[in-house]
Amino acid sequence: MALHEQKHGAVTVLRPDVPLVGKDADRFKSRFGELLGESLGRCAVDASQIPYVDSRGLEVLVELNDELAQSGQALKLCGLNETVRKVLELTGLSGRFEHFADVNAAVRSFL
Repeated sequence: MALHEQKHGAVTVLRPDVPLVGKDADRFKSRFGELLGESLGRCAVDASQIPYVDSRGLEVLVELNDELAQSGQALKLCGLNETVRKVLELTGLSGRFEHFADVNAAVRSFL
């Protein structure tokens, strides 16, 4: 699994380039957790290269969102494709996350 990290000022954007499933989802969660500590919670997920998620991937997103909620924040997702967006809607999880059309919009939301 490749996790691409890019800094946009004080915001770190993490972009996985594989499906968010099984062990890859766990690796993603681990790295995102590390970034939260390094960036004071100013992290976003560019989901444009995630073709689909399984139940573990959904659990990871919810767990990360719950961690952020403890400090009054929410997981910021951007660039969701139709498949991932539909999965979030069908599972009733869509409203738990902040959604943005692209990375720039997600980064601007921290201002």
